[in-house]
Amino acid sequence: MNNNPAPTGASLLVDALVAQGVDTVFCVPGESYLAAMNALYDYRDTVRLVVCRHEGSATFMAEAHAKASGRPGVCFVTRAPGATQASIGLHTAHQDSTPLILFIGQVSRDFMGREAFQEVDYRRMFEPVTKWVAQIEDPTRVPEMVSRAFHAALSGRRGPVVLALPEDVLSAAVSPALVTAKPAVAPDVPPSAADLARFLGLLAAADRPLVILGGSGWTPAAVDDIGSFLRATGLPVVCSFRRQDLFDNRDPQYVGVLGLGADPALHQAVKQSDLLVLLGARMGEVPSAGYTLIDSPQPSQVLVHAMPCAEELGRVYRPDLSMLTTMPALARELAALKAAPDLQRRLQSWVQSLHESYLRFSTPAIAPASATAQADGTVTVDMGAIWTVLQAQLPADVVITNGAGNYTAWAHRFYRYPSFGSQIAPTSGAMGYGLPAAIGAKLARPERPVLCLAGDGCFMMSSHEMATAVKLRLPIVILVLDNQMYGTIRMHQEKWFPERVYGTDLDNPDFVALARAFGAHGQLVESAEQLITAVLAGFEADRPTLLHVRTDPERISPGGSISTIRQASRKQQVQPA
Repeated sequence: MNNNPAPTGASLLVDALVAQGVDTVFCVPGESYLAAMNALYDYRDTVRLVVCRHEGSATFMAEAHAKASGRPGVCFVTRAPGATQASIGLHTAHQDSTPLILFIGQVSRDFMGREAFQEVDYRRMFEPVTKWVAQIEDPTRVPEMVSRAFHAALSGRRGPVVLALPEDVLSAAVSPALVTAKPAVAPDVPPSAADLARFLGLLAAADRPLVILGGSGWTPAAVDDIGSFLRATGLPVVCSFRRQDLFDNRDPQYVGVLGLGADPALHQAVKQSDLLVLLGARMGEVPSAGYTLIDSPQPSQVLVHAMPCAEELGRVYRPDLSMLTTMPALARELAALKAAPDLQRRLQSWVQSLHESYLRFSTPAIAPASATAQADGTVTVDMGAIWTVLQAQLPADVVITNGAGNYTAWAHRFYRYPSFGSQIAPTSGAMGYGLPAAIGAKLARPERPVLCLAGDGCFMMSSHEMATAVKLRLPIVILVLDNQMYGTIRMHQEKWFPERVYGTDLDNPDFVALARAFGAHGQLVESAEQLITAVLAGFEADRPTLLHVRTDPERISPGGSISTIRQASRKQQVQPA
């Protein structure tokens, strides 16, 4: 489709992306890769170029687009300042195991090694948070390097790749005879028959098994397959941090999530389990409660660990059974096994007890007044009431995105994610993620309603991308939950340094006026009932909708208030040594 008379490194690059099936590219324009933008012009009717307002947001959008689509996200940024600002998206993709390709403009080859204007060695800069970093030195190798980047991003434990693009490589003329590669296909690695047989033997011998689902690389078919196996065996199912959409949270076999503010009873169940089955989950710091639920390196529980990456098996915990396999292949094999009614009957009381505990923990308490007028005349809305209404009335196919902050604890604890792809959130704990992620998710899945959750501090870190959402006329809904503070930090401040509040209060703009200034719909919401009506209307709107909800600063988390945390901290400090 390239109409240029002479192919260049840049046109080869874009041809290679199209050959990989790329239909959306996120970017902040830069002079260092102008030739690539010129090549994208020839594909303007088939490749959507999403121009963002900040490189961090652009990489967040690409990362969320990858989660929603199952294919690597693609992002272009300019050298040095653009690359450093994009690093937050790389780190998120690394910790979330998301396939992402970041292309970075680079100085011409004849300027390198002189600390030219905005010159950076990206191999040294990004090696710790990527699967592969390279610089294309020869324009004839563009197709090879792009193909390798996609294969690297999709293989093993998925993750981000960086390719630096020297200006003169992009502008160099190349032979028309050069061809691009076919689309990269994620490896499909089934478990061995011996491993499956041993796994079934361990299941048959267990009295208190737990299955923990997590990681990336899942597909809708894989989620259906693993669900079929789990329901046939009657096993209790736990989801890892911000992976709650891997199993229907409404199912009687679902027993909770291992995340921040997890149910203490679930933590106890993990410790008491005699068989832990980790499927795709790394069990990092957050789901393992600071590496306290499973002893390292030798767990007290019998441990089965299945991952597509050999380096992860035994990295922290020594498994009794390691299965080097991809999740779609493993799920397909397990779904084909015969049902185990004896196991299902034997585990019934264990599963029922765990599920009842989950239901108690995940049912919000509603304040006597769901909305309260404060002394200054503002109205705060009870978070328990908000999540009671949202849980009951949000569409079943809604996609919920969020960044980081205490407001997310309410969603993760009280919302029951029903289906694969309904939760897009950063396990890296990156603030500012929710709005860019909502844009990326909506572009990948336009048929699904998208709700962005954001605290006031979180929203302001990427509020500029309202301009991007308005330009694209995306009917996403942004729910800004405003307690006028950096809530998570304030909570820890009260715990460790009570009454010495410093640097965590926020003075916020008029969020409704801000939304309208961007050209979005904006509304102040003062009750849970008003909120759900506005959310549902926003899904049908002709542009983004921002809903501003003030919440009570005293209710700092689902499990406590500022006063109770402060009192507990005081008591702790006066205890004798």
